[in-house]
Amino acid sequence: MKVRIGIGTSGDDLDREGLEVLCASLLERGFDSIWLSDVLTRPGVDPFVGLAWLSGRLPQLKIGTTFLIPGWNLIRLARQLASLDQLSGGRLLLVGVPGLAQGAEALAVGVAPNERGAVIDESLPLLKRLLAGEAVDVPGRSGVVPGVTLNPPARQQPLDLWLGGTLPSALERCGLLGDGWLPSLLSAPEAARGRAEIERVAGAHGRTIDEEHFGVSIAYAGSEPPAHVLEAFGRRAKRDDLDAVLPIGLPALRRLLEAYVDVGFSKFVLRPLGPVSSWDHELEALGAAVGDLRT
Repeated sequence: MKVRIGIGTSGDDLDREGLEVLCASLLERGFDSIWLSDVLTRPGVDPFVGLAWLSGRLPQLKIGTTFLIPGWNLIRLARQLASLDQLSGGRLLLVGVPGLAQGAEALAVGVAPNERGAVIDESLPLLKRLLAGEAVDVPGRSGVVPGVTLNPPARQQPLDLWLGGTLPSALERCGLLGDGWLPSLLSAPEAARGRAEIERVAGAHGRTIDEEHFGVSIAYAGSEPPAHVLEAFGRRAKRDDLDAVLPIGLPALRRLLEAYVDVGFSKFVLRPLGPVSSWDHELEALGAAVGDLRT
């Protein structure tokens, strides 16, 4: 099992030079990938634009995003993903998400939170076919667009589409449609149970998901986060329970990573909470704390 560790940032505290320095340091220190999230109402660069720029500046770098599926024109979304995969030389990593259901984001996505699951169920099979270069009849607000074919399609064939989410409906969707699973905010035992359910659903429908395609997106903090950050983890109200999903300090982060690896998870995106004063120092410390897990 190959353990791979990527780094996630919104880029909100970085200018173009800072983002490039971060990614160059990431490559130098043996991390796997850079991840930009698709959250419309938060500060930071647009993930598709940012990743396209980075892929040209650093051609060895794997680029990833947790991207919104609801709210898009499906043809435009497919075209952008295929173009980004082509222009990056097949280095694109994707996790489709429904988007946040709180605050301004609940409205900004353009699809009500309780309708997003149905949109993903309808869109994801069409998106995968479009990326594969098939001719697809694509429904839209103006009617069905017949025989849409992307030219060029994605470079990677197939271009794997992982999914996030921990609700029962999300686990079922991943078993039916996903190529991998990257959830967040769950303990190692919860992750193991979620994986078992995904594999059960996949097997019942004649599918298999690569055993290396299970990972976790992990927010971590160097010290006790401020109250407003802890409030964002509302369902983990008790400190002891929160420790199982939000590591405080690098020793706690390593313990949590080891717990996930022990139950069969091998791909991780680490996201520091709060601003980072020096990404080079941050990555050096992370490499010292968890780097040997990648071997």
